[in-house]
Amino acid sequence: MRLSFLLPLALAFSRATAADDSDVISLVASDFEAKVNPEPLVLVEFFAPWCGHCKALAPHYEEAATALKEKNIKLAKVDCVDQAELCQAWGVQGYPTLKVFKNGTPADYAGPRKADGIISYMVKQSLPAVSQVTQANVEEFKKADKFVAIAYLASSTDAPAAAFSATAEKHRDDYLFGVTTDADVIAADGITPPAVVVYRSFDAPKVPYPFPISDVEVKDLEEWLQDLSIPIIDEVSQENYQVYAQSGKPLAYIFLDPTEEKKDELLNSFKPLAEEYKSKLNFVWIDGIKFGDHAKALNLMEAKWPGFVIQDLSQQLKYPFDQSKELTPAAASEWVSAFVKGELEPQLKSQPIPDSQDEAVFNLVGKQFDEVVLDDSKDVFVEFYATWCGHCKRLKPTWDSLGEKYAAVQDKITIAKMEATENDLPPSAPFRITGFPTLKFKPAGSREFLDYEGDRSLESLIAFVEENAKNSLEAVLPQDTEAQVPIGGGNESAPPEASQDVHDEL
Repeated sequence: MRLSFLLPLALAFSRATAADDSDVISLVASDFEAKVNPEPLVLVEFFAPWCGHCKALAPHYEEAATALKEKNIKLAKVDCVDQAELCQAWGVQGYPTLKVFKNGTPADYAGPRKADGIISYMVKQSLPAVSQVTQANVEEFKKADKFVAIAYLASSTDAPAAAFSATAEKHRDDYLFGVTTDADVIAADGITPPAVVVYRSFDAPKVPYPFPISDVEVKDLEEWLQDLSIPIIDEVSQENYQVYAQSGKPLAYIFLDPTEEKKDELLNSFKPLAEEYKSKLNFVWIDGIKFGDHAKALNLMEAKWPGFVIQDLSQQLKYPFDQSKELTPAAASEWVSAFVKGELEPQLKSQPIPDSQDEAVFNLVGKQFDEVVLDDSKDVFVEFYATWCGHCKRLKPTWDSLGEKYAAVQDKITIAKMEATENDLPPSAPFRITGFPTLKFKPAGSREFLDYEGDRSLESLIAFVEENAKNSLEAVLPQDTEAQVPIGGGNESAPPEASQDVHDEL
């Protein structure tokens, strides 16, 4: 009995001790403003204890809180199950939601969710857009983040001070900016002003702006900084994928087994190739074991590593290296060279063409896209879906009904569906799929694709079709070519009354 009493007490004490040891401040409604508003900078996480993403974030958040404590930057959290009204008051709609408070004024947190990314982001938030660099802090400032840009100027009004400051204001969340007019700092670093130098914790550690700097514009600086901020070869993850997506360059993936003994040796052997084509492509490596499904999405169908594929992000086109051949830097170099010259054809994934089309909704596959969707004689309405998508599953009966509605005029309009994770869009498609379901309408005789963004009721879909279709969507009864009835009548020989009954059931 005594043990049964002491055990929960010990567990409670253990939890309390763990909470006391935490550098993350717990907030409730009664003390939120008192603890947040007076602080120059606080990051607050609104979370739910059951949330998987919140659990994954927790150790990184704690690590960041400990590291930032010495810089007097505080991290806090609110349990939205316990403090539901407080979270509602701050407009929390999902978990985790992170907000940066500066003297009580909130802004959405737009940084990474790993410890080093949180630390870097919050340090930047604590500083002015451009920090003053002196002899006392120059060495510390160069290492304050993995990517630091310093302008060396003879005076604070010299060019490119204005362009540098404007660039810093635009990209203060991305990079750390400093400026110095200290003659001793300039001399010690061996710099002839005016100059802008980037200091990095990867690749070449010190990179000066390579062109005359006096007349540089913001656009020139930000393009240079963006290019330098991407390592020659880095591991791609959810944390940094957007950096690559925003660069506008194709992405060259090296899929490998991270447990392979010669992993580092392999990556080092690809570095000269990555450096040679850095102005054309970004090279990354990725865990082929963990992200096997992503490899398949890029048309590497075998779990055979290393693997190599180039993806044109803007067109979502894929150029996988033949997995039956040995991947070497020399072979990859030939592949990249052919891609850059425009000599490679993208590999388009497609399901087999169906033997028959037995449903009112046309089952579209990649191989038939141009033939079916770009048919100028027909209006075409396509649903791009994913089998696993819950919204797509809910839409299916409605989409089937829409197909039935226009079944009698399939010579004038095609209602189609395409499994977009199993079929690639060809280069002729002037759009890409970024979410499911995506609904696209192409009027007859046009190459313009209209986005359907209304509610997903049958009535609204029909109204959209009737508004945008170029063809007349009335069916002619076989026994009386003069009689016209609204579409949806099922059997072509049925009398108008029966046709209307079926329409009502839709």
